[in-house]
Amino acid sequence: MPPFVTVAAYTPPGVGILAVGIVAEVFGPHGETLPGFDFALCTDRPGPVPTDLGVPLTVTHGLDRLASADLVIALPWAGFRTPLAPAVLDALSAAHERGSTVAAHCVGAFALASAGLLDGRRATTHWRFAELLARRHPDVTVEPDALYIDEGRIVTGAGAAAGFDLCLHLLRREYGAAMANAVARDVVLPSHRDGGQAQYLAAPVPEDCGDERLAEVLAWARENLHEPLPVAELARRALMSKRSFARRFTAATGTTPHAWLRSLRLSSAEELLETTDLPVEEIAHRVGYGSAAVLREQFVRRRGVPPRSYRRSFTNMP
Repeated sequence: MPPFVTVAAYTPPGVGILAVGIVAEVFGPHGETLPGFDFALCTDRPGPVPTDLGVPLTVTHGLDRLASADLVIALPWAGFRTPLAPAVLDALSAAHERGSTVAAHCVGAFALASAGLLDGRRATTHWRFAELLARRHPDVTVEPDALYIDEGRIVTGAGAAAGFDLCLHLLRREYGAAMANAVARDVVLPSHRDGGQAQYLAAPVPEDCGDERLAEVLAWARENLHEPLPVAELARRALMSKRSFARRFTAATGTTPHAWLRSLRLSSAEELLETTDLPVEEIAHRVGYGSAAVLREQFVRRRGVPPRSYRRSFTNMP
C-alpha cells in the first residue's frame, strides 16, 4: 500500500484550534525540500465553523472530501460528549472500508468510537477522558497512558500537544524517519518522545529547555553519538553530579538519559538506513553501538524489524 498523499481533517463545530494548528503544521507546506501533501479541512456544512475559542474558522470542503482522502483525521471538539451526526459517522466508516487510514487524537477518538471503528481494538485519548471513553464504549480497550496507539489503519493519540506525536508517527511509519525528523525540525519539536502520558502530567517541559548548560550537553551528545556517552561523562560536561544531572535531565526532557540516548541512536540509525548505502556494521558504529549485532537486537526490540528489512521497506519510496 503506497504512503498517503491526500489528507483530510474532519473539523466539527467547536473544533479545538490547537488541533487544527497541529495538523496544518505537519501536513501543510514545508518548502521545496520536503514532499507536499494534498491537505484540506472539511466539515458537515462548508462555511464558518465555530472553534473552542469562539473564533470562527472558514472551512471550504464538505464531507465528500473524506471519500477521496488516503488519510482521514478526526479532530477533537468541545461538544464531544454529544454524538456526531449519522452522516459524519457513516463517512468515517466508509473511509475506513475504502482502505483509508483513519486517525484521531485527544477526544477525536470519541468520533471513531461512535462510528464503531474502535470496537475490539486498543485506543487512547486524553487521560482526563479515558475513563469516560471506556465506560461509553466497553468494546474498546482504552489505554490511558499511551501517547498514541497504532492499530494499522486505525490510529489514536493522546490529548493536546500529543497530536504532534501522532502525526509525526504517521509520517515516520509511511515515509520514514528522515522525513519525520525533517518536519519535526521545521516545527522545532523532538521527532519522537519515549514513554506515555503520565510523564507529562506534572511538568510537561520541552526537550530543548531553557537550561543553557544542559542544552549544550544535549547538542554535544547529538554530535558524538559514535562515542559510548556514559551518564558520568554527560554529567561531568554539565558540571553536575550524576544524581543531579539525572534529576535535571528528567525534569527537562521527560525521560531518562539512557532512554533519550537510545531513542536518539535508533532514530539516527533509521535515517542512515534510509538515506545512505552504508553497511549496517558502519551505521552501528556511527550511532554508538559496538557491532551490527547489538544494533540489530535493539532495532528488532524497539522497531519490530531488523535493520536490513527496514532499509528494504524504504528503498522504492519517493
